[in-house]
Amino acid sequence: MGLCSYLLISFWFTRIQANKAAIKAMVVNRISDLFFTVGILATFFTFQTIEFNAVFALAHFFTDNSTILLGEFAVSPLTLITFLLFLGAMGKSAQIGLHT
Repeated sequence: MGLCSYLLISFWFTRIQANKAAIKAMVVNRISDLFFTVGILATFFTFQTIEFNAVFALAHFFTDNSTILLGEFAVSPLTLITFLLFLGAMGKSAQIGLHT
């Protein structure tokens, strides 16, 4: 996706602003890929699978029983996974926060 955005925007390679925008789009896509990958890995390490049916069946066991410490904050694994996947999708669709 990042490469397609880069090539689409930098089609007008003689324009400096188009080149800068293409590089910016590539970087934002790489950041969202990182969030999405970490979210999928967190899903796998939490549920030992990434199949939707199994994750949805096991999700009620992880509501409030376990927490992950992030600095001074205790976060539920489901909250962390949801937030990471949301950030990944947000960057891919250029939503507010990861749009440029």
